[in-house]
Amino acid sequence: MVNILHIAFVRGACQSAANSTGFRKHILALQLLAVSLRSAGLLYAPSYVAAAALSTMSSHGLRVAGGISKKKAKGKNPVTGGLEFHKSKGQHILKNPLVVQSIVDKAGIKSTDVVLEIGPGTGNLTMKLLERAKKVIAIELDPRMVLELSRRVQGTPYQQQLQIIHGDFMKTELPYFDLCVANIPYNISSPLTFKLLAHRPAFRAAIIMYQHEFAMRLVARPGDSMYSRLAVNTQLLARVSHLLKVGRNNFRPPPKVDSSVVRIEPRHPPPPIPLLEWDGLVRLAFGRKNKTLGAAFRTSRTLLALEQNYITFKALSMGASSSQQPQQQSEASIAALGSSEVAAAAGMDISEGEDSDGD
Repeated sequence: MVNILHIAFVRGACQSAANSTGFRKHILALQLLAVSLRSAGLLYAPSYVAAAALSTMSSHGLRVAGGISKKKAKGKNPVTGGLEFHKSKGQHILKNPLVVQSIVDKAGIKSTDVVLEIGPGTGNLTMKLLERAKKVIAIELDPRMVLELSRRVQGTPYQQQLQIIHGDFMKTELPYFDLCVANIPYNISSPLTFKLLAHRPAFRAAIIMYQHEFAMRLVARPGDSMYSRLAVNTQLLARVSHLLKVGRNNFRPPPKVDSSVVRIEPRHPPPPIPLLEWDGLVRLAFGRKNKTLGAAFRTSRTLLALEQNYITFKALSMGASSSQQPQQQSEASIAALGSSEVAAAAGMDISEGEDSDGD
């Protein structure tokens, strides 16, 4: 009975010490242990009491005889070269120089090209682009990466070729460029793609690193299981092709998924169709893949939406204003295809049961 009480007493003291934090944690643990042993008349405690103390201390990461038991830090972002990369912001730096070189080679960069890069990070891809292009425009949101990239080209012949724009790509007015080559944050893949396709004057091509699954949906063809609203709208406006797959271990820190590089070539000119109405139709067609088109159009909700849309269309056509230029309408409509709210704007919101592949 006494032995059990001794063990419980010492375990409680060590538990209290282990819960303390700071530089003095180890010293405090030993002091509390000594006080506890003295008060229990066990200054020279038997082996079973010492074993209880060591067990409790080692389980909390305290230094014990025979080594150190460490707690694994959870939720911390990797730190490399003094920079902490935030996974929540999509900061996965492409570290494999062979993959970087392959992307640059497949881009087909000319010596007269102005290249746009989105999210350059520490500049691994940027430096290779500067070797080929006349000018590189890099848009970066993180001020730490802006500083790192500036330092990397400082004092080199590439300093005058690089223009860094510090800001959010989705809120930045894009300058003229011939090519876009980028390893983008995956959480803005869809709106980023359609913002690029809406840019005027149109660029020659974009070579973009996407999450592998998103890339496969982007290049899917009719009849494929991954063919979706995303593929329909993208291929309406551009020719897309898959270039190469990139494993997750080629990044620092590695993402949870593999990636793929896709080439996008905008169609000149874009098809002369009302894109908001088109997207409403496509959403309806892909809203529930298990339904036929006939069944989808015969639902009471769809029939009511079509009737209301027709009434609205007639009212607007009678008092339509010609103040907005057609090109401006086209650019706004293309950019809206990447938004999840576009169906509501077109009066064709079928969010209930909608296919998530569309975003």
